[in-house]
Amino acid sequence: MPMIAVDTQFGRLGLLEEDGAITRLVWEGEDDEPDTPLLQEAAAQLRAYDAGQLRQFDLPLRVNGSEMQRRVCDAMFAIPFGDTLTYGDIASELGYSAQSVGQACGGNPIPVIIPCHRVLGATSLGGFSGDGGIETKVALLRHEGAAGLLI
Repeated sequence: MPMIAVDTQFGRLGLLEEDGAITRLVWEGEDDEPDTPLLQEAAAQLRAYDAGQLRQFDLPLRVNGSEMQRRVCDAMFAIPFGDTLTYGDIASELGYSAQSVGQACGGNPIPVIIPCHRVLGATSLGGFSGDGGIETKVALLRHEGAAGLLI
């Protein structure tokens, strides 16, 4: 699968494309030929997000996983820039347990673009599976102006 890497304030992020859709975002990504028009657009959008100029990604995404994983990722993708929900909020909306929603968030294959960082625990920030862990989650939330809940 082709990959393009983008240096951001959150680390070097690699975007992978498969069959015309972004399927993965990885930390410490590397450029891998060939670049495609979709990867170029995804990189441009990621740079714009990093610069504070983009609030909603508009890319073809594909989450390879169970129906539950896809539904949770769809719910996360719908959370507006700068807003947050809890695992319990999403669980109530979809009819799952908060714990299973947390596990699905942790298995999100396209973090940042599918904003799992916008999902919090009922009494804590919850976890974050990306490089840097909770510190990266806090940085993403601050970047989006959701920092009021962190102070």
